[in-house]
Amino acid sequence: MAARRIDLNLNGRACTVHAEENTPLLYVLRNDCDLKGTRFGCGASQCGSCHVLLDGASVPACDTPLWAAEGKVVCTVEGLGDGGALHPLQQAFIDEQAAQCGYCLSGILISAAALLQQNPNPSETEVRQALDKHLCRCGSHNRIVRAVLRAAAVMGVAA
Repeated sequence: MAARRIDLNLNGRACTVHAEENTPLLYVLRNDCDLKGTRFGCGASQCGSCHVLLDGASVPACDTPLWAAEGKVVCTVEGLGDGGALHPLQQAFIDEQAAQCGYCLSGILISAAALLQQNPNPSETEVRQALDKHLCRCGSHNRIVRAVLRAAAVMGVAA
């Protein structure tokens, strides 16, 4: 397959890449767009570390072909904040000390953002279900859940 021009809306900006359309979105984000926040974990859509928002849905970028993102809104962890300010989720993760090694967090933050877009006031059970597909080897799950609930409360106050 030959490389072709593919246009994306990436973190609120127009972005054009030249790649084969079956190239994994993760590869393009990390290597062509120089966005390193989205991590390569398992490469088989099983660990959750590579999740990005694609038209508001949390999807694994490791097995999402570039063609599937064409003309859609792609948001990586770098795009969560607003003009350099931290997203409430990012601040809550800092406040709750929800990270240890941090490798899984970009995907977790993305899935938490998708959850809060759909359900601004989730229960603890709903947060755990939304993040169930993400593996955190450090065992920070309880702090992560508290951080998502804290962000939901802060975002609810700001709304």
